[in-house]
Amino acid sequence: MRSGRQRYKYKKMNASVRTLLTLLTLNAGSSSIKFALFDLTGTLTGTQLEHQARLRGKLDGIGSQPRLTIKTSANEVLLDTALDQFNHLPLSEQHPQLLKFLLAWLKAHDAVGEIAAVGHRVVHGGEQFLAPVIVDNSVLDDLSKLIPLAPLHQPHNIAGIRALSTLLPNVPQIACFDTAFHHTQPDVARHFALPRNLTEQGIKRYGFHGLSYEYIAQALPQHLGAKADGRIVVAHLGNGASMCALKNRQSIATTMGYTALDGLMMGTRCGAIDPGVLLYLMTTHHMDAAQITHLLYEESGLLGVSGISQDMRTLLKSDAPAAHEAIELFCYRVSRELGSMAAALGGLDALVFTAGIGEQAAAVREKICHAAAWLGVKLDSAANNNAATHISAANSTVEVLVIPTNEEWILAQHVKTLLSL
Repeated sequence: MRSGRQRYKYKKMNASVRTLLTLLTLNAGSSSIKFALFDLTGTLTGTQLEHQARLRGKLDGIGSQPRLTIKTSANEVLLDTALDQFNHLPLSEQHPQLLKFLLAWLKAHDAVGEIAAVGHRVVHGGEQFLAPVIVDNSVLDDLSKLIPLAPLHQPHNIAGIRALSTLLPNVPQIACFDTAFHHTQPDVARHFALPRNLTEQGIKRYGFHGLSYEYIAQALPQHLGAKADGRIVVAHLGNGASMCALKNRQSIATTMGYTALDGLMMGTRCGAIDPGVLLYLMTTHHMDAAQITHLLYEESGLLGVSGISQDMRTLLKSDAPAAHEAIELFCYRVSRELGSMAAALGGLDALVFTAGIGEQAAAVREKICHAAAWLGVKLDSAANNNAATHISAANSTVEVLVIPTNEEWILAQHVKTLLSL
């Protein structure tokens, strides 16, 4: 088991030296790389990390038509440009070359200063990574063994670490894990009803979106006061979607399991499915593991049901019956799982919406809240439509909130703490 605290030798700056020191955070996916720069004011020691990133942005369209967007903390666009010069490169080369271009641009425009460390989001940490770690070759080898558990994310998370390790060879790279937050769950919430020897081999529920849930858990006191330690369900609804039951701001149950396929319906993932369906596809349609993997990860969810798009915004604008059916199924699955999470908590004090759909789709929030009236949820429609933080009615027994998540800030905090910056 990796506890997360390791020794790392690097040169600390003299306290009298005043230079711009930054933490870079990276969330590398298959077709996009999200990044943010956080200032460490003054020196490497005794400083406070600003809550808001100084710069953030996205390398999008990787594998097709790459584009780089960079914004300030005030949401001012510094750069929004196509990077057509990288179109000819194979996908395996685009990641490192695009990151090289990004670093060069930041340095050329005096935007980066000196990078003290890089924090990476890594989706799966398995049983051995329960806290952030400094990455070395041994860690990379262990993370590679977890690729089958998160095939959509893990390879690209690792590719981002390898690329930055080459581009910034003397800068510590820190891996922070989505699964780690859920290790507070009791065994009864993590075990499948499988033979014990398989459970002992690590086939159990891990849970994901942990960095997002960790941020929400830290933000709850400023919105709920003493109620923050009560029975809270957080709905992280985006292209990837899950829910988490929090008590004392710790995870006690979540909808995702051994992989990021389980639980809610998602953009292209089906969520919970009868295993018998998979057996049927294997025996009757003669689908192999690769074909089933592609079906479940890439062709299902909102995209599969609607036949139109995986983007909730597109579906909400559509008049097509199939788009309406996809939205209804998405909301129904969230409503079903909300009941499950409330059962795990023994009741419900607050419901929090976050992530892309959760933060932006008022119509989706309304459907889910109306279905949860039996739990005491009553929505303030005006507040919901106006994107307020508190959207529950005055007579609701359950607080309903919309809190934007900030996984980059959690990454930066972990890096700062681990390296004592």
